[in-house]
Amino acid sequence: MIFSLQNKTAVITGAGSGIGKAVALLFAKQGAKVYVLDRNEATAKETADEIIASNGEAHTQIGDVTAQQEMVHLFANIGTVDILVNSAGISHIGTVETTSEEDFDRVYQVNVKGIYNCLYAAIPLMKRNKRGVILNMASIANNIGLPDRFAYSMSKGAVYAMTLSVARDFIKDGIRCNCISPARVHTPFVDGFLKKNYPGKEAEMFEKLSKTQPIGRMAKPDEIAYLILYLCSDEASFITGCDYPIDGGFIKLNN
Repeated sequence: MIFSLQNKTAVITGAGSGIGKAVALLFAKQGAKVYVLDRNEATAKETADEIIASNGEAHTQIGDVTAQQEMVHLFANIGTVDILVNSAGISHIGTVETTSEEDFDRVYQVNVKGIYNCLYAAIPLMKRNKRGVILNMASIANNIGLPDRFAYSMSKGAVYAMTLSVARDFIKDGIRCNCISPARVHTPFVDGFLKKNYPGKEAEMFEKLSKTQPIGRMAKPDEIAYLILYLCSDEASFITGCDYPIDGGFIKLNN
């Protein structure tokens, strides 16, 4: 089977919904033992139950990526990690003037420190086995200036830089590290955002946001998951230290 993950153990953060869930389901379908890591127990269990119902192997892991020792303990209990997908993240709308210190710190804690904590916990396990693949969730925001996304763009720029650093530092340990940069993806987060900020105008705003991608629509979580599968598979064994836009033409065709 091409892109097989048989006999691989994968930890996926933020796997209770959205892109993380799509990755967890696809990885399990490809034969991986999947650890569904999320702070929301109900949604994590839903993902794991769906995998198990399809004859896959899944284990629910409830934890907060912003707590380093919690992540160290969680990963140590898993023991072997072949693949880490850092998908957990949050967004924020605002310029530097309208972003409060509290908001800035909250975005940093999840999007930057959360990934750092998981890297800190997982890399020693990968080094021990002289192999490992890490995929970090960046964004078009680390490639292009987006309006009203100051804190979010800051965090995704850090993700890109961390990806390059890890790829360089651990290449001789058999560890590959890449990131992807999606444009807008239709997830439950988008629906919640529209409902909260544009009540009664959800459909109109959804169409407007969709058309900011030159391809004319948002991505589906499954489409993002397929790229992640490739980069985490043995077929991509020559790829490390790279960022892959998956953006419906946003970066190149909007300039």
